[in-house]
Amino acid sequence: QVQLVESGGGLVQAGGSLRLSCAASGRTDRRAWFRQAPGKEREFVAVITWNGDRLYYTNSVKGRFTISRDNANNTVYLQMNSLKPEDTAVYYCAGSNGITWPPSRYDVWGQGTQVTVSS
Repeated sequence: QVQLVESGGGLVQAGGSLRLSCAASGRTDRRAWFRQAPGKEREFVAVITWNGDRLYYTNSVKGRFTISRDNANNTVYLQMNSLKPEDTAVYYCAGSNGITWPPSRYDVWGQGTQVTVSS
């Protein structure tokens, strides 16, 4: 079973930037970021294929967040710029080996990292 470990969360002022990392103990073809704000359901943020040839973002982060991956280190990143208070959430990394695009099911999840954006 592949394990995913997120890091890079923290407290930042509105307009600031953070970069999240998701390290994996094995390969997952598609790697994604989700987030869950207090009192809300978990929502999709972004996903990337193994070779990075396809990316997909939720509308609310387009132009501000960038997902990328370094397969040599089996790590996926989420660069978050122009952060807003509404980006405050626990961010989760997830992996999928499915064939649909964007993936409809994720098989492995990390434990999450807290991102807090102050106004």
